[in-house]
Amino acid sequence: MTAPPVDWVEAAEAADPASLADQAAVAALLGREPQGDFEVVVRRTGGAPVVIENAPVLPGGRPMPTRWWLVDAELCRRVGTLEAEGGVRRAEAEVGEAVMADAHRRYEMLRDRAMPQDHHGPRPTGGVGGTRRGGKCLHAHLAWWLAGGDDPTGAWVATRLVERGQAPDLRRGDEPVLWPEARDGSADSDGSADSDGGDENDGGDENDDIEGCDP
Repeated sequence: MTAPPVDWVEAAEAADPASLADQAAVAALLGREPQGDFEVVVRRTGGAPVVIENAPVLPGGRPMPTRWWLVDAELCRRVGTLEAEGGVRRAEAEVGEAVMADAHRRYEMLRDRAMPQDHHGPRPTGGVGGTRRGGKCLHAHLAWWLAGGDDPTGAWVATRLVERGQAPDLRRGDEPVLWPEARDGSADSDGSADSDGGDENDGGDENDDIEGCDP
C-alpha cells in the first residue's frame, strides 16, 4: 500500500474550523445546518465552498465515515448524472476493484489518524463513502480527489467531467485544482451540464444510507 504524501497528510491534520461565513454557505447548500465540525478545503474561484473536510466524529460521539464531502450543487448534479448513466460500474471496470480497495485503505488510514485520541466510542469504518470495495459513491471519490487525495476513482470521475466540458475553475488553498487531461480520442461530452441526477445535497447520494454520514 502506498502511503499518502507526508506534506498533504500534515496539511489535512492541521485543518482549521469553518468560519461563520463558511458555516452559513454550507448550510445553504445542504438545506440544513451541518451536524459536525468541518473545514472548507476546495472552493470556487469566488470563494464558494466545493468540498468540505469533516471531523471523523460528530459532537455526540457518532462516527462520520465520510471525511471529504462534495457540497457544490452543480458538481453534485453532474456527478449524479454520471452515476445515473452507470458510472459506478464503468469506474469499477476501468479503474479495477483491487486499485479501488487500495484507495479505500488509504482513505481509512487518513481518517483514523484524525481521530481524537480521547475517543472511546464507536469508530467510523470503511473507506471512501464508508465502504471497502467498489466505487459506491462517485461524489465522495471526486471530493477526496479534489481535496488532493490519491484516489484513482476520483481521477476517473474528474476525467469524465473534463471530457464533458464540465470541469469548473477551482482552488485548493492558494493553488488551482489541476484537472486531468481528456483521454485521447474520447468524446464523452453530451452537453448535459444542467442535467439533474442524484444530487448529494438533496438526498440522492448513497452517503445518506450510511450511519453517521451527514456533515
